Amino acid sequence: MKMNAVDIRPGNIIEYEKGLWKAVKIQHTQPGKGGAYMQVELKNIEDNRKTNVRFRSAESVEKVRLETQDYQYLFADGEELTFMDKETYEQVIVQKDLLGDQAAFLTDGMDVILETHEGRPLSVQLPQFVEAEVVEADAVVKGQTASASYKPAVLDNGVRIMVPPHITSGTRVIVDTTDFSYSKRAD
Repeated sequence: MKMNAVDIRPGNIIEYEKGLWKAVKIQHTQPGKGGAYMQVELKNIEDNRKTNVRFRSAESVEKVRLETQDYQYLFADGEELTFMDKETYEQVIVQKDLLGDQAAFLTDGMDVILETHEGRPLSVQLPQFVEAEVVEADAVVKGQTASASYKPAVLDNGVRIMVPPHITSGTRVIVDTTDFSYSKRAD
């Protein structure tokens, strides 16, 4: 399925140089001279090689069609993560590095979407927003305005994020799993 290069998003699987590549980071650039382009960091699914590719905005790429299935996260065993198909109860083992940094947000029983290509798991989509507890937060620096400044904090899963000054240790927050950003305070 063809798509414009400007529509590439992190996590998309594309066909490039006769292989399957996952978009890791993207940056849309519009220089003063010349046409706009997408700077895309790609990771090869077969051998984990990385490359940076510059696509012109008008250029099209081949997006790989993936089968999606609802799974439930069961447990981790070293570097392997076990998921269960919610319909057939069949279990699938996936390498932890397939999720990258997002693996820290997995919790027992979490519903995820597993994407496969020809029966092989290629990616795991977590819910966009998850709840976590702040276990460590820096003190507020006097004179900072609440709207413009953020401070570092550590979540119960070990992930470091930036939070507004009013968030203290013990507060439950909602975090966006796509970019690890603070979304709002949990109810």
